[in-house]
Amino acid sequence: MNRGLSLILLCLALWAPVTSLAQGDAGDPEVAALRASFEYGKYAEVLERAGARIDRGGLVEDDLVELHKLAGLSAFNLGRTEEAQRHLRALLRLDPDFSLDPFVVPPPAVAFMEGIKEEMSTELEFLRQERRLRQEREKTEAERRERERVEAEVQRRRAEELAGQVVVRTVEKRNFLVNFVPFGAGQFQQGRNSLGIVFAATEGALAVTSIISYFAYESLFEERPIVLDNVLDEDGRASITIRYIPTSRERQRDTWQLLKLASAAGFYTIYALGVVDALYHHEDQVVRTTVETRETQSSGTSKSSTSVSAPARARAPRPAASVGLYPTAGGLGAGLTLSF
Repeated sequence: MNRGLSLILLCLALWAPVTSLAQGDAGDPEVAALRASFEYGKYAEVLERAGARIDRGGLVEDDLVELHKLAGLSAFNLGRTEEAQRHLRALLRLDPDFSLDPFVVPPPAVAFMEGIKEEMSTELEFLRQERRLRQEREKTEAERRERERVEAEVQRRRAEELAGQVVVRTVEKRNFLVNFVPFGAGQFQQGRNSLGIVFAATEGALAVTSIISYFAYESLFEERPIVLDNVLDEDGRASITIRYIPTSRERQRDTWQLLKLASAAGFYTIYALGVVDALYHHEDQVVRTTVETRETQSSGTSKSSTSVSAPARARAPRPAASVGLYPTAGGLGAGLTLSF
């Protein structure tokens, strides 16, 4: 009697860790809850909840197999053989080699499962072959990718060793406010010098035209004093100066005024296009990668000897833009400096 009780306790002790490990491996927490409900004999609840969870989708293959198993066994225990067959057939289509544990599942359920497997023997054999072919293809593809990766890494290292080159990465930080400076400053900062020259030349020509038109328009004015009598001054007279454009210069006035407004409108249009283009292509920082040859020292030269270092490689100047303010006799002036 004591020996039989010890054997039962030993079996329970070995079965408990296996059960807890199986529950810990489940990815979906609802699968573990349904497994616990099945162990308590709530077959109707398990069948309904398992079917609903399967319909929602989003399950990994192991969880889907477990849900079909729980639903199939619950349906079998409830006497719903059609539902049991449907779930167990779906289980076998996912895992053709699946078998119920005869130490956990009652013999009638195991026999029912084996009957379904015999009915689906042809289909299961086809699924096994398809599964083996898929696994072989995946294995072959993984081996090919790994082989290509190793070969590419070996070639890269060999090329670096033979060439003795060093990869230098330069991080350039760009000012966001420069994009709003006219005359293509944003394009120059981004290294797009050709487009920057186009914007600078166009805006410069329009700005010069607008300024010339303004002064030409102002030169058409004439001044004439007008004397007013009977005003409240000491001598009873007052004089005021008026500015006007003679009617003889009306055609010139219209021409210069139209040219002034058109050039100003064109300048601001081109400026807006330049700002939009600079903002669209703006990057806060740009990483440039260059390859430089590593310089080696001769073995015969001692550390204490005086050596002439090789001149540093001349680097191309980076495009830059700066804005400055300076006082003038009549107020305040602004200046723009572009270097590229």
